[in-house]
Amino acid sequence: MNSGIFKPLLRRSWILGLLGIWVVLALNGCNPSQFKTQAAQVPQLVLSTTTDPKTFNYALIQESPNISSFTYEALATENGVTKEIEPALAKSWEISEDKVRYVFTLREGLKWSDGQPLTVDDVVFSFNDIYLNKRIPTYTQDGLRIGESKAFPKVRKLDDRRVEFTLPEPFSPFLRTVAAGIAIMPEHALRKAVETKRSDGQPAFLSTWGTNTDPTKIVVNGPYTIESYSPSQRMIFRRNPYYWRKDAQGKSLPYIERIIWQIVENADTALMQFRSGGLDLLEIGAGSFQLLKREEERGNFSIQNAGPDSGTSFITFNLNKGRRNGKPLVDPIKSRWFNNVVFRQAVAYAIDRPSMINNILRGLGEPQNSPVSVPSPYYLSPKQGLKTYDYNPEKAKQLLLAAGFKYDGKGQLLDADGNRVRFTMLISAGGRPTVTPRIKQDLSKIGITVDLQPLDFNVIGEKISNTLDWECWYGAITGGIEPANGYNIWSTDGNFHVFNQKPQKGQAAIEGWEVSDWEKKIDALYIQGAREFEDAKRKAIYAETQRLAQEYLPFIYLFNPLALAAVRNTIENVKYTSIFPAPANYIWNIYEVKLGDKKVS
Repeated sequence: MNSGIFKPLLRRSWILGLLGIWVVLALNGCNPSQFKTQAAQVPQLVLSTTTDPKTFNYALIQESPNISSFTYEALATENGVTKEIEPALAKSWEISEDKVRYVFTLREGLKWSDGQPLTVDDVVFSFNDIYLNKRIPTYTQDGLRIGESKAFPKVRKLDDRRVEFTLPEPFSPFLRTVAAGIAIMPEHALRKAVETKRSDGQPAFLSTWGTNTDPTKIVVNGPYTIESYSPSQRMIFRRNPYYWRKDAQGKSLPYIERIIWQIVENADTALMQFRSGGLDLLEIGAGSFQLLKREEERGNFSIQNAGPDSGTSFITFNLNKGRRNGKPLVDPIKSRWFNNVVFRQAVAYAIDRPSMINNILRGLGEPQNSPVSVPSPYYLSPKQGLKTYDYNPEKAKQLLLAAGFKYDGKGQLLDADGNRVRFTMLISAGGRPTVTPRIKQDLSKIGITVDLQPLDFNVIGEKISNTLDWECWYGAITGGIEPANGYNIWSTDGNFHVFNQKPQKGQAAIEGWEVSDWEKKIDALYIQGAREFEDAKRKAIYAETQRLAQEYLPFIYLFNPLALAAVRNTIENVKYTSIFPAPANYIWNIYEVKLGDKKVS
């Protein structure tokens, strides 16, 4: 909704972040301090998250944050500080001269959390039987479709330690998006579920390892196993005794025995828990920053600033002109407004981002103008020529009038046929809305009426991905440093081409679905960028995609907050980064995080 609706482990497809990214990832269950006293002898961390997991099945995860950063690893990994690709389950790899053949050599002695060997057969099974299986539609598949043909790579076992990936054409993001982005899953635990059919004819895998499964039965390869799950309260992770990493002295990692992940939907409660010592780390927003900054010494914690966040917040209009069963997905009158690029540009000029940044972010952020994450080396800044829509309601009105809109005696905007311009914006029902009321107020100043419709996260996901019966949506998408991760957003066939979504496999057909020339151009540029290995040329290609996105505005971007976290001084080696979504941004190196006794002098 990575891009799909998430980013597991360090999964490389962009996805829908939980709506409203300025709401911090902090939350609660029932008095976490009790765990500190009950297990004083056990090295543990008490962390927090905003929502319950939707599944324990890595391949089916669609939300962010999620559990996969604790539980699964891939062949390679991305260093959150250096941004370099480093070995993980694979100790090394070789790339052919023509850049279409990758051979990975696994480490010796790898094991799953149940003690069974982790082998090349698991790698081949994970890709050929799960991720490349057309009967198991996952958001991962978009990231594995390569080039204009959108063909999948071929994966085969060479010997007991080596596995080969053969690509249909050169694909420069392969190491980052596939090798370091897609976790390996256990064949011995999941083969039967893949091959067995449910009563509806679908693979049993699609309903395997749901949250009603005994967590101790989930087989993983990451630093932690799932020990227990109490819905709406907490998850407890326990150190995986078969995890492969060791420190310089040969001691098995991770250092910390247990992690308690509190679940609560109230950021104020999380802040209170952190201040009282119940949480060890808390991602914070601008509203908490000034308060906590004054308490750093007394509270024995420090605030880490990872720079601009890698996600994006936006509003988007449904540009789909299609029909289902003869009924338009979008009211034809409103569809004409939404598909008028001048209308979208006028809306962009009417939104007061500087006031949002000053009032909501307390100045701890900046305007967002691009689909590419600000921390990415491929980001095109306004100084480099990217078009911006600085707050200018008068210009917005002039654009609307020139496009045939008009105003009545009450200052309400009407289209050329006299229809009042009014639409509904989907927003998340969770948390306290701060941004959307301001958008509503800003647009009212140019005569547009916005009706805010709070809905459950899952209901919104169903509307924007399946039923497609929506008008405007306020949301967020996680990001990263590799633009190709967002191909499922910008591919016209992508499963998260949300502003003009094509029906996915198994969904009802759409008649009259149209794709604009600029959509096709961005799609082609993403394919071209993935073929290119020379960095300067890749930057030029992705710069053009950003120019097109800002000219035609399928997404109207809002602002980019600073990524901030308060961390107890007793926790060592936390390397907070903005290039991953939560919780990977603070636990990407969880295996080397340890507890000390550092105090502020």
